[in-house]
Amino acid sequence: MIALDTNLLVYAHRAGTPEHAAAQAAILRAVKHPAGWGIALPCLAEFWAVVTHPSCPGGPSDHDQAKLFMDRLLEDGGGRVWAAGTGFAHLLLQQAVDSRVVGSRIFDLQIGLVAYENGAREIWTNDRQFVPLPGLKVVNPLV
Repeated sequence: MIALDTNLLVYAHRAGTPEHAAAQAAILRAVKHPAGWGIALPCLAEFWAVVTHPSCPGGPSDHDQAKLFMDRLLEDGGGRVWAAGTGFAHLLLQQAVDSRVVGSRIFDLQIGLVAYENGAREIWTNDRQFVPLPGLKVVNPLV
C-alpha cells in the first residue's frame, strides 16, 4: 500500500508550484496502485496548514477549494485517511529515541509510523530527508 506525504498533496493542489504536474501524475499512479493508497491524518492537517496559510506563495487557498480538493481526491480516488492506533504515543517516542530523531523530523516519524501501522509499505514524498523506518520504503515519485 502507498502512503502519500504532505508535499505531494500541496504540489498537486497548488497549480503555481513547479512540481504541480509531476505531483498530479504521481498521485494518479498511487490511485491506480493495486494495493491501494492512503494519507496519514497528520498529512491532512499539514496540507490544510500550508495551503490556507496567509503567506502561502500565490496567496492562500480558499477553505472551500482546499476541502473540495481533498474530498475529490479521497472519494474519487478511493483513498483512506489513517489515524494512529492505541499505544501510538509510546511507539512514537520509543522510535524517536531508537532512531535518534531530533527537532521537526518527529513529524516525518509520526507520519511514517501512522502509515506503516495502517498497512503502507511505501511512502511517496519529495522530502529527501524523510525519516526512514524499517519496513517502509521512501520513494520520490517526482524523479
